[in-house]
Amino acid sequence: MDVKCIIFDCDGVLVDTEKIGNGILLEMAAEYGFEMEIEDAYRNFNGRNLKDCFLHIEDAIGAKLPESFEAEYREKSFKAFKTQVKPMEGVVSFIEKLNIAYCVASSGPVEKIRLNLEASGLLDKFENKIYSSYQINSWKPDPGIFLYAANEMGFEVSDCIVLEDSKAGVKAGIDGGFRVFGLANGYNNSDLEEEGAMLFYTYEELSDILGV
Repeated sequence: MDVKCIIFDCDGVLVDTEKIGNGILLEMAAEYGFEMEIEDAYRNFNGRNLKDCFLHIEDAIGAKLPESFEAEYREKSFKAFKTQVKPMEGVVSFIEKLNIAYCVASSGPVEKIRLNLEASGLLDKFENKIYSSYQINSWKPDPGIFLYAANEMGFEVSDCIVLEDSKAGVKAGIDGGFRVFGLANGYNNSDLEEEGAMLFYTYEELSDILGV
């Protein structure tokens, strides 16, 4: 496959953070009467702007969350990420075999991306190749962050592929004109396929698909 640049999402693609972050969010939201299974949180919250997640919770409970909610969530989740985050299985060896350009493009703030990459031992592989929605005020499912990353890396959309694990992320990639590969985790398979992603289940499988 003719690919010149791989654009990685961060959470759930490079680093195994989704269970940690969603677990903390559901635990905090439960104090205000919000109930949701972790599997549904993966589908509804993964890849989305945090404020959109809060709006979803507020709509469900029919009330506003306190102004301190975001700061408290970030403090608790950042603390957990520092000690619990690991790289996704197989991603380190996959990256080390790459002989093409690659970067990370995420809806999260730069400091969160860097924290998670550092905690998982991946930061040195992505220095000067980190792109955040907060830099351009455009969040998935809008394709802006992927278009921005491709442009900053110096490639046309047709030269790039996007690796995603969320419905919002796949939609962003497809709407931007990218070929999108979805990392299937058992919860997201049908959502990713419905949005147009080609599924892969392991990085070894993706390596075979791409011929790297």
